[in-house]
Amino acid sequence: MKLITAIIKPSRLDPVLDALKDAGATGLTVTEVRGFGRQKGKTEVYRGAEYAVKLLPKMKLEVVTPEDRADAIVEAIAEAARSGKIGDGKIWVSELDSILRIRTGERDEKAVD
Repeated sequence: MKLITAIIKPSRLDPVLDALKDAGATGLTVTEVRGFGRQKGKTEVYRGAEYAVKLLPKMKLEVVTPEDRADAIVEAIAEAARSGKIGDGKIWVSELDSILRIRTGERDEKAVD
């Protein structure tokens, strides 16, 4: 089992969700987060005063999937999230030792499907 975590721009969330559905993802968790990478934030003007926004809004997606679907899901996220501009985000894949569906007691792949 794999845990795929992606940090993307908020504006790309809907296309990524559509791509994940087409790629066979059976569920996911989305969290609104803030952070920075190479962008190092940005400056904005409010009522004539300029101020720095150091942490930019991002979306964090977490998808648990069987190992054989992981590459397809990573590619689907990458294609849908890519704008070609700085700040498109990152994707990383982690190994999961065990998963338990609390309601039924099912474990591992049965707990995900």
